[in-house]
Amino acid sequence: MKKKNKLFKKIIITILILIICRIGIFIPIPGINHEEFNDSMQKNGFINFLNIFSGGGFSTIGIFGLGIIPYINSSIITQLLTKIIPKLEKLQKEEGEIGKQKIIQITRYFTLLWALIQSFSITLWIKPYTFNWNNFFVFDCILILTTGSIIIMWFSEIITEYGIGNGASLLIFQNIISNIPQNLKNYTIDINSITNIKKFIILSILSISILMINILIQESKRKITIISAKQLGTINQVNPQSYIPLKINQGGVMPIVFASAAMTLPAYAINILNKNNSEILKNIILPNSIFYILTYSILIIIFSYFYSSMILNPEDIAQNLKKMGASIPNTRPGYATITYLQNIINKLTFIGAIFLLIIAQFPSILFNITKINTFKGLGATSILILVGVAIDTAKQIQTYIISEQYDNMIE
Repeated sequence: MKKKNKLFKKIIITILILIICRIGIFIPIPGINHEEFNDSMQKNGFINFLNIFSGGGFSTIGIFGLGIIPYINSSIITQLLTKIIPKLEKLQKEEGEIGKQKIIQITRYFTLLWALIQSFSITLWIKPYTFNWNNFFVFDCILILTTGSIIIMWFSEIITEYGIGNGASLLIFQNIISNIPQNLKNYTIDINSITNIKKFIILSILSISILMINILIQESKRKITIISAKQLGTINQVNPQSYIPLKINQGGVMPIVFASAAMTLPAYAINILNKNNSEILKNIILPNSIFYILTYSILIIIFSYFYSSMILNPEDIAQNLKKMGASIPNTRPGYATITYLQNIINKLTFIGAIFLLIIAQFPSILFNITKINTFKGLGATSILILVGVAIDTAKQIQTYIISEQYDNMIE
């Protein structure tokens, strides 16, 4: 009974923190004409993209307006530095829990720095919408946004440690879910029109299909069979449960997130110019243009390989197999194992990138077929995150329940 109460407490903690984070987005920063600002941001593609991850925080400019974005960006920077700086890599691999805590602390410092930079940028950006622009307002706005970002980071760590699921992922999950009603209420379908009914049926079928593809990407993996030294003489009796699971999409949603952000920035920069001679450039980077599709595709593939290299290192896998006295059947330990694993990882990464590419173009394909732009604001990136977080959280709850049952059996 105590075990069930513990799981219940974890769920309650998670829900309460998510509610608090959601409320904080709508507590406005004083001194800003929020109505005028919100109206001007409705047609801004870059802000609409950022709102997916902040739950509308960038258009409301609330105390939690930055959301979890600074923490995510800082985590990515820390991962990059860990790969580049040998001292940090050694800290992560060889110092166990102490090294892990030091890496987390470095991430927190980067979060503070990144939040200060973003807060200052936003403060300058909203200058035309302020009632009284002065140094006090600048300091006040930076302090509020930065503090809010640090509180969100703290909340995400509390969820990860004392709640259910990954805190940062659940915060993004909540923000995406919160945008769905706002997007859906903007679209209506005339049920008296047979054509619209057909479009709706096609939309439903394609939506279910894309959801199934997302689940397939998240769950698909290649099993590399391994055998121990004791089994070398009896290879026909290899344990099927002994294998290395290699996921098709190692980078998760991150390749498509960064590719989308990279393609949105030029459009936003050109829009700021507001010059007649920029019309040609605007047409070139439109979502349906050939240049956009090709560049977007290349970026997704590049980021997929980048994140795959960050997560999986064939040399480390080969070294760990050697320490365990295990090997891959018909493959020599050492360089041959590294080459074998690298080839498989490259192939899986390419397949995963192609899947991501297909999903990324799904909204455009859907619009061309049905002429219904229902997935505006709930595109491929959002669907990938929703599916991934839902699956991971459900698995964690299931694992926790199984461990409870196992403990009860022992008792």
